[in-house]
Amino acid sequence: MNLENVKTLYSRPLLDLVFEAAGVHREHHAHDEMQMCTLLSIKTGGCVEDCKYCSQSIHNNAELEKETLLKTDEVLEQAQAAKDAGSTRFCMGAAWRDVKDGRGFDRVLDMVKGVSDMGMEACCTLGMLTEDQAAKLKEAGLTAYNHNLDTSEEFYDKIITTRTYQDRLHTIENVAKAGISLCCGGILGMGESEEDRIGLLHTLANLDPQPESVPINMLVPVEGTPLESVEALDIFEWIRCIAVARILMPKAMVRLSAGRLTISREAQALAFMAGANAIFTGEKLLTTPNPESDEDYNLLEVLGLKPRPPYKEEKQQAA
Repeated sequence: MNLENVKTLYSRPLLDLVFEAAGVHREHHAHDEMQMCTLLSIKTGGCVEDCKYCSQSIHNNAELEKETLLKTDEVLEQAQAAKDAGSTRFCMGAAWRDVKDGRGFDRVLDMVKGVSDMGMEACCTLGMLTEDQAAKLKEAGLTAYNHNLDTSEEFYDKIITTRTYQDRLHTIENVAKAGISLCCGGILGMGESEEDRIGLLHTLANLDPQPESVPINMLVPVEGTPLESVEALDIFEWIRCIAVARILMPKAMVRLSAGRLTISREAQALAFMAGANAIFTGEKLLTTPNPESDEDYNLLEVLGLKPRPPYKEEKQQAA
């Protein structure tokens, strides 16, 4: 879809957009299922990138206790706890600019294998990857790799200067070559324009292949970062982006990520109607707060939704 078509779609009346998105969602997904995911920071802080939203950057002044790479057993214990709590995808995030070959990466490969062996979908976000590293992650059993574009190409250098948009796209290419599903989305509410949100959605929809998962993050302003005082985005713009993402990427899991703690149950329900069908559950997303698991399961029960089983698409294809 070209940029003008995305602009036209984005500018439609909101309720018409949500109505169409709900139809697209029901055509391609079970309307009563929600994928439950858990995200764990396996290496926290000390990142050399200058992302203006991030508490883990050495360029920012957020109060954050740095942690070295966790031991494999610690991670697998938390993965088992997440599985016991109902999560079917376990995501591991390390505050690295790019992956360095060596003992640290080897440990991550062991974590991936362990998560996969316990029957969960394994996802990582580790920064930039080479083609060879992506192949090793695939061999270890990685289901998906998260590498967000964050925003439009035009706004990108207002948020990050230590890597380029093309660096991001190059890693995405390496993930695709390895046959790993791509988890790729953005962050809303960083001071970007409507044109930037349209540009992000246009770029995501034109990735080949399209992302299997599209995280829609709402900025969580962190004290000590350059974006700590940015004005909050209107919640209906968040809903609008979710609906457009669903229409443009009908087969993707549209994932509600950071920022849900400050979003009402009613707004989340409208987001589910607009096509969001995956959430991160648990008390933290890397370093930012998240709703407790009990709150999430209570909301699903009220709305008549149930957790999606792991590897559902693969099992359907094998049947």
